[in-house]
Amino acid sequence: MKNNIIKLAALSLVLGAFTSCSDDDNKGPQEPGVVEDRWITVAGAVMGTEDATPGDGNGGTLVYSVSKDDAKNPEKTIDVFENGFVIPSFRTARLQSTQDGFTLFNIAYGGANGGEFSKLSVNGGQTFTPVGGTVNISQYAGNTPRWAKLFDGDKTGVAVNVTSPQVVTDENGNYLYTRGTATVLSLNLEESFISQVKSYEIPLSPEEEALGHHIFRLDAPVLNKAGNKLIIGTWMRKTNPETGANESEFERLGSKSVVVDYPSLENPVVITSTVGFGDTSGYRSFNAFVGDDGNIYQATQRDSGGSHILRINQNNQYDNSYVFSLDAALGITGSYIENWKYAGNGKAIVAYTHDGAATSALSGQAQSFLALVDLNAKTAQQLDLPYHQDMYMFQYQGYVVDGYDIYVTIAPVGQNGNIYIINSLTGEVTKGAKLVNKPGNHFIGAF
Repeated sequence: MKNNIIKLAALSLVLGAFTSCSDDDNKGPQEPGVVEDRWITVAGAVMGTEDATPGDGNGGTLVYSVSKDDAKNPEKTIDVFENGFVIPSFRTARLQSTQDGFTLFNIAYGGANGGEFSKLSVNGGQTFTPVGGTVNISQYAGNTPRWAKLFDGDKTGVAVNVTSPQVVTDENGNYLYTRGTATVLSLNLEESFISQVKSYEIPLSPEEEALGHHIFRLDAPVLNKAGNKLIIGTWMRKTNPETGANESEFERLGSKSVVVDYPSLENPVVITSTVGFGDTSGYRSFNAFVGDDGNIYQATQRDSGGSHILRINQNNQYDNSYVFSLDAALGITGSYIENWKYAGNGKAIVAYTHDGAATSALSGQAQSFLALVDLNAKTAQQLDLPYHQDMYMFQYQGYVVDGYDIYVTIAPVGQNGNIYIINSLTGEVTKGAKLVNKPGNHFIGAF
């Protein structure tokens, strides 16, 4: 009898384990974190004053925050350009926010305070209160730094820079390579101080360098799931070895990223995709995210086959078995991912343009569109929004993901618009608060 009882107990444990695994496997989509009382901060960029082009954003940045209920209410009106708080930045500020929306981070871009990091407590309306001191990183990263907040509990920001690449020849004047000096800097966001700075040249292969290929810009750093490597996007250019001049048209190499140890920022290594042939630097927003599966997903720009979303596995190498072409997913050609945001469950929102898109007579830029992307199924659907040829999202910086809701500001340059809330599971679009605009200005994000 005793042996039978033991056998039955063991069998129960085994069956229980199988049942538990089965339950986990059948859970389906998991709702990302919801912050019940968070703020939604709307950011707007002002047109410049000298030789200005509508939508250039060179006149500075204003922000205004509202509750989630107000952001969702189409009867509410937000006038950020009249009532907003002026962010200290000569040109368009480079904004980030904490995951809960209660704190904004800014590194001023250009001008006398370019490279100055500051943070602000979000208190509703135009009330943003400075928190702690400021720190200027311009001596390391220049006064127009590229930077991103890591998804490490809002603890760290990373700024990157490459000095103007220089042509190097041998003693006989024969071309050798073109390189700049890269700087990678980590910034403690909680205490506002520089944690680590490393500078080095980052060579490509001898064969690639002999042809003149080189890293022109670094941007969009992301921390891997293990927390021990940073993956940094690149913008590539090519020197003509015969003349020493930049080539405007050239055959692109496979998409590249730089991997460095974290937190030491040492040992830069270049990895190369054979799927994408565009740059991976993005522009003014995040360009790579860690998915729920632990892999990194990274968009390409200036890709000869249209933009791709690439996958970097947990060994910090490109997974060339994963092929996601936005052209193929949407049935278009010449797609260009302007910016995007991962929203959980393998879903993402993507701002893009493509061949044949209308050109704005105001900004001279191609019209932007938005799609909901499924990274697992490798599918995409254009979202049902009030598109306009002056809708310009190339400079867009911020999307708020709160549960299944994605908040985005939609308005043509110089025209009124609305906040829209997109359901990341279904693609359903809901109109929210009205956004009041001014001639030449445009909205650059929700935070």
